[in-house]
Amino acid sequence: MLPTRALEYDLPTELIATAPATPRDSARLLVVSRSDPALRELTTVRQLPGLLQPGDAVVVNNSRVLRARLVGRKVPTGGRVEGLFLEEQAPGVWLTALRANSPLRPGLVVALTPPCPPASREASCVELTLLERRDRAWLVRAAPPHPAETLLEQAGRPPLPPYILSARKKAGLSLERDDDAQRYQTVYARAEAVDASLRSVAAPTAGLHFTPRLLDELDARGLARVETTLAVGPGTFLPVETDTLEEHPMHAERLRVGAAAQRRLAAIRKAGGRIVAVGTTTARALESIPPLTDPRASCSDIDTTTTLLIAPGHTWRNVDALLTNFHLPRSTLLAMVAALFPGGVEELLAHYRFAIERRLRFYSFGDAMLILP
Repeated sequence: MLPTRALEYDLPTELIATAPATPRDSARLLVVSRSDPALRELTTVRQLPGLLQPGDAVVVNNSRVLRARLVGRKVPTGGRVEGLFLEEQAPGVWLTALRANSPLRPGLVVALTPPCPPASREASCVELTLLERRDRAWLVRAAPPHPAETLLEQAGRPPLPPYILSARKKAGLSLERDDDAQRYQTVYARAEAVDASLRSVAAPTAGLHFTPRLLDELDARGLARVETTLAVGPGTFLPVETDTLEEHPMHAERLRVGAAAQRRLAAIRKAGGRIVAVGTTTARALESIPPLTDPRASCSDIDTTTTLLIAPGHTWRNVDALLTNFHLPRSTLLAMVAALFPGGVEELLAHYRFAIERRLRFYSFGDAMLILP
């Protein structure tokens, strides 16, 4: 078993990125290798095409991030309420995580406060009536009676992780920026109507580094771009609070990998190409499906829910390389990345210490690491 304390490291707070690099692909990139512990190269994400080989596959998570952060006032007292939309369980009935300075109770009405400027010209008052507790969450009824995504576009805010908001506050910055919604969304996120359960409440952050120009350069380099979908859930924010990683109750996330994508990846693998996952969410999706080398695979679309916990000792089936941001201590994402290295957590944290010494920026809006075979 892996003691959770092994997943701890010290990070100077000034290295928590409060805003993304501009342009996106100017973010710094630490290049390391699973097979060569001595390899450490600093460059930028813009150089990614030259770091990969023609015939490789770059696999992305195209899930779109909802404006899932909720900020409102109690009716009629005006007390502040904050939280996160989790899912729509029935038409007009949402599961939410809410908090306030004073206790919440069934029957309470919360009027959501639209962002300023409003995200939509059609912004109207959206009210949530608390129905009942569900473990740590609240079941609420939303009004007016429109689909959740429609109401969130009007009155929701980008679901930036709490550590970004805290870092902004500590630095004396505004908690919200006008470009947050745009910058906390990948350029390839699917905007068209899809199953709402495949939307995300957190961004697949490694994908935030891509620009249309970079995608064109990957295509010109002869790299295949393959899309998967994994709905990033609120569990991605949860630290591991158990004594060992294996005791942690792993959160469930919905994923979809189409048959055509599976066949394409299987053909690339067969031809000697490598599977490069963009982000831990993509890696989790790929490792949750049957091996691409299985002749029975790729016969049909895979639409399922995964609770896969990837930790050191994991046998990687479908991922050869990973582009990822730098992750929080005591997180399942840190454990997943460590699983790529023969030296596990210790080897990964050596790379993290190097990144800290070189003043790379950490977490969702931070710099990136490319882990090659």
